[in-house]
Amino acid sequence: MSIVSHLISNKKSVLLSSGNLTGIFMETLDAKIQKAAKVLLNSKSNTAFTGAGISVESGIPPFRGEEGLWNKYDPIFLDINYFLQYPEKSWSLIKEIFYDFFGKAKYNAAHFILAKMEENKLLDAVITQNIDNLHQEAGSKIVHEFHGNSKQLICTGCKTKFGIDEIDINKLPPECSLCKSLLKPDFIFFGEAIPQDAHTASIDLANTSEAFLVIGSTGEIMPACQIPVFAKTNGATIIEVNTKKSNFTDSITDIFLQGKATEVMAELGEELFKNGMLE
Repeated sequence: MSIVSHLISNKKSVLLSSGNLTGIFMETLDAKIQKAAKVLLNSKSNTAFTGAGISVESGIPPFRGEEGLWNKYDPIFLDINYFLQYPEKSWSLIKEIFYDFFGKAKYNAAHFILAKMEENKLLDAVITQNIDNLHQEAGSKIVHEFHGNSKQLICTGCKTKFGIDEIDINKLPPECSLCKSLLKPDFIFFGEAIPQDAHTASIDLANTSEAFLVIGSTGEIMPACQIPVFAKTNGATIIEVNTKKSNFTDSITDIFLQGKATEVMAELGEELFKNGMLE
């Protein structure tokens, strides 16, 4: 049994044993999933927009909220000016959080289904707020990283980029092998601008997509949260997958699929690929 089939059968068995009210909810969710699948299948251009919620089930906590990182760490270590002034202090926490801990995370069923959607021409691209590289590891080819990627380091001097595996980060702070300047993770720190290429591509997709699948984003982070709004303004149908209501739900969302990303996407995948393609 595939990871997707296991998630579907396990969720349904739990719901059916929970009583009639849950069964009614399940029928309602099933109807919404069927509606969402129909929209995606009939659309000429689909885009996925993902936030922290899609990676939570891979063991990566969000930055904000009750279980967020900022309840445990002072975010000053990711301020670009602080980083440049105190690189060893910043790098000590960066290594602990983003490489020793997050570096062990693996992609989940939600990432996998998005990759399969792209492979089968049901998805044009993924726009992600995440920096974990899990979309690429799941097989997605066209990923616009709004906040950069932790798997690369960039030299603060000559701007050369290195894969994390090319650099020994046990010796802190790491230095560029070419010019000996300080290396930093190639994701956005506080005080830095959004990568222009990712921003332009995201706006272009928001302008042209007929369906916009929002997964695991609360809609709180500017300017990323504007992208689904631009898509809605340009006529896209907004399909939202979240465990609870977000800033998008009552303002721009057309179809709200409430639940964990892995479970909802597993069922959406089953509806989209009834020929067993996801096994």
